[in-house]
Amino acid sequence: MQAYSKLTAFAALFGLFNSSLAAYTLKDDYSGSNFFSMFDFFTDEDPTHGYVDYIAQSAAQSAGLINTNNGQAYMGVDATNVASGRGRKSVRLTSKAMYNQALIILDLEHMPGQACGVWPAFWTVGPDWPSSGEIDIIEGVNTQQHNAITLHTGPGCSIAETSPNTGSSNAAALFSGSVSTPNCDINAQGQSKNAGCSIATSDTANYGNGLNANQGGVYATEWTSDVIRTWYFPRGSIPADMENSPNPSAWGTPLAAFHSTSCDIESAFKNQQIVFDTTFCGDWAGQVWSTDATCSSKAATCNEYVQNNPEAFKDAFWTVNSLKVYTGGASGNGTAPVSSKPGSSAIPTASRPPVSTGTGVPPVGPTGWSSAPGSAVPTGKASSVPYVPPMYSSEAGPTTTFTTSTASVTQTVPGGDASWGGDHTRSWSWGGNNWHGPPRGKWANNYERSVPEATVAPAPVSLPPPMVRSVEVQEDVDVNMVRRHMARHKRHEHGHGL
Repeated sequence: MQAYSKLTAFAALFGLFNSSLAAYTLKDDYSGSNFFSMFDFFTDEDPTHGYVDYIAQSAAQSAGLINTNNGQAYMGVDATNVASGRGRKSVRLTSKAMYNQALIILDLEHMPGQACGVWPAFWTVGPDWPSSGEIDIIEGVNTQQHNAITLHTGPGCSIAETSPNTGSSNAAALFSGSVSTPNCDINAQGQSKNAGCSIATSDTANYGNGLNANQGGVYATEWTSDVIRTWYFPRGSIPADMENSPNPSAWGTPLAAFHSTSCDIESAFKNQQIVFDTTFCGDWAGQVWSTDATCSSKAATCNEYVQNNPEAFKDAFWTVNSLKVYTGGASGNGTAPVSSKPGSSAIPTASRPPVSTGTGVPPVGPTGWSSAPGSAVPTGKASSVPYVPPMYSSEAGPTTTFTTSTASVTQTVPGGDASWGGDHTRSWSWGGNNWHGPPRGKWANNYERSVPEATVAPAPVSLPPPMVRSVEVQEDVDVNMVRRHMARHKRHEHGHGL
């Protein structure tokens, strides 16, 4: 554990003081009819090995698992049919935007209630897990009555139980919850694998049935370079300033607080995406099934119960009144330099390099690229970077950058030897704001490799229509899928990452 000086503690206090003076401004409003358009729907196998079938947006809409009504967003699970295949149908949403330090305010009317086998979560995660961190804001399993706020990181982070201004041991002055596990490192000795640092709440009114009975409330999580802290305000006790000008310094003691005096927050948490999901069984709810007397009396295994009792999950849904992200309060500019790429999954993968601006770059047509019928990629010197799939690791492969004014492009990928599936073609189309394309490509031996993701950089304003767009394609391996086969980073408790 890194040692922190008194000067560091003073700096942390000064930062907290500054945060009370700085004003937050609204960055993204996920509320109302645009809610689902601001998320990607994850459809791969559950990385936490749950008995769940995450389905696409169109399928979820048809099945009644998602909708918006009177400004509220609804996300549910299949509570009608006996499950089959991968498991009970549900949704997992990941924000298209990434954030670097922000204030996240969730007005929640309903969340999945207590039910054997259910595992709901509202959380954030970075692309290179655990190096870029994970913040679990709402999470629990089975018949759990209380919420737990948890961080997952690499080495070097823990919960500070001493006051940053006096140095005295006074955890009660920092947060109202109780420490369950103090070390945020997913591999910390003396803790279960992936347990992270967790602060449990004592109030049953901020989770599950207790929250729902009061028509919900507001969860607010402030993430600065000095602290990550979470508050909950039940309906009827929500601070008036939350409506338009949130001021965390006036909100009193948070449920949980993780201070920079015992964690370099700035380096441990980066490029976070917001996630909603409801899974079943898996590495937490399923693992503790046999030790839960209530649940284990219903069926021999968690999967068996979830499969055959759809009616048990009629209350396993989220109703969101609003979700707003504010930035600029204490430090950081809020939005990550590289936003979530179209088609990317919610599974953390290798970190990407910054997107090229495209300004002043001559049109380049990389080897293997061609345009859609009736259009042409601007000609130029072909890229000298060959397509080479990386090895089974989190390493990033080669990057290809080009500019184009066409509406769509395709790429022919040489497959190499037969084990990589042979040659194939991939394509992307311009959808007004983003490049859209297939999120993944299946390869032999059931390994899965991310399809290159096209990202857009702003074009110079002097360019006439059609706009010339700069596209950067990053080849990489989906390390989460590889993990399933190589038994690396095996998850034993409730971390969501790899």
